[in-house]
Amino acid sequence: MNTTKAILFFARWRALLAGSSAAALLIGAMAIGLSSCIKDKCESTQTYFVFDPVYLQPADFRQPIETEAARTLENPGKIYYYNGYLLINEFRKGIHVIDDRQADNPVAISFIDIPGNVDMAVRGGLLYADNYTDLVVIDIEDPAAPVFAGRTEDVFPALGSDPELGLLVEYRQRQETQTLPCDEQQGGIFWFGGGLWVEDNALESFSNDNRGNIAPGASSDVGVGGSMARFTMSMGHLYVVDDFQLHVFALAVPEAPEKVNTVSLGWGIETIFPYEDKLFIGANNGMHIYDNSNPTNPLFLSTFQHATACDPVFVDGNLAYVTLRSGTECQTFNNQLDVVDVTTLTEPKLLATHPMHNPHGLSKWGDALLICENDEGLKIFDASDWAKIGDRLLSQAKGFNAYDVITIGSRELAIVIGQDGLHQFDISNPAQPVELSRIGVD
Repeated sequence: MNTTKAILFFARWRALLAGSSAAALLIGAMAIGLSSCIKDKCESTQTYFVFDPVYLQPADFRQPIETEAARTLENPGKIYYYNGYLLINEFRKGIHVIDDRQADNPVAISFIDIPGNVDMAVRGGLLYADNYTDLVVIDIEDPAAPVFAGRTEDVFPALGSDPELGLLVEYRQRQETQTLPCDEQQGGIFWFGGGLWVEDNALESFSNDNRGNIAPGASSDVGVGGSMARFTMSMGHLYVVDDFQLHVFALAVPEAPEKVNTVSLGWGIETIFPYEDKLFIGANNGMHIYDNSNPTNPLFLSTFQHATACDPVFVDGNLAYVTLRSGTECQTFNNQLDVVDVTTLTEPKLLATHPMHNPHGLSKWGDALLICENDEGLKIFDASDWAKIGDRLLSQAKGFNAYDVITIGSRELAIVIGQDGLHQFDISNPAQPVELSRIGVD
């Protein structure tokens, strides 16, 4: 499990308010609001997952990126496919490079050590990845021997800063059993002793939702990412979303990406999906649609609003498929698939809602709609009729956790990532997917 968007949100909120008297009052009020009751002179022993703040000086991570021998998966995050190779994020540690030209026999060939890395995208043999607050570029023309190619500094916001300690770049998890006075316990999630404490039963739904897809027909020098992506390539530019902004990078000099715009999107931003000259941005309160015909200046067109929930997006033609799921970080109990008509981009319309178990990432291949259903694995639906998707389950691959999926149409291949590792399926017959290989976690 990893630090979640909920943690990042509260960390940024605290950083913005830190140092003011109003902050103390507001934090106190929030603590009271979170507490169901406060009893005098009582204690309670519970197990918590504690997230301790990590500070780094920029010089600590602004080092040439090194390539190491292949290593085993431990805490996999985002996935990306490029020219027969798989890139798998090891959460906040770097990127595994997998030779996947034979999907029934994937071979790990190298590991790129990138501290703080969460997401990535590829164009023209160059890998773009986050390195805490910086954007780094790695030449992967030879995937077995990636080479550091460049760095653009201070393009992503830190969680906070301290004059002596440096930048607050993340929160690291540890488990601790404590007996605490009741007046220091503030429900399932609270701040104590400088760290964030999360009760074990409140952590169950936490996931890697902290940080591209490619539009059909786009250039072959661009790779394919999952629907949970925060990095994507479109119109010759790199686009990255954080919790509240869209960062636009020009790639005129590919090894030296230039940040040319920052677009405010509002809070709760989760994913980005490019389709033709449009950007579809998933947020916890809806799907935002932007016109990207001017790549350096995306313009807001509309928002399809829904109940507060986490919502990856996949667009195919005039239909957008949006999964909404429950969980602590998603602030809802909704588990469903929404089908949205985006024929008129300024007026998206809900066509149908189909109940789901706990849907995460999704993809589509022909009429087959693939949905990651968390602990229920991968489900494949017949999407030829949007009104009947929920009643037309073609198949289900069980026995593993499914977080995100990529389909490679030319190979009739589905690539699925989850907490227990990577799974690949032959989907030439969506009603009978055949598992080709898996790479488990250590």
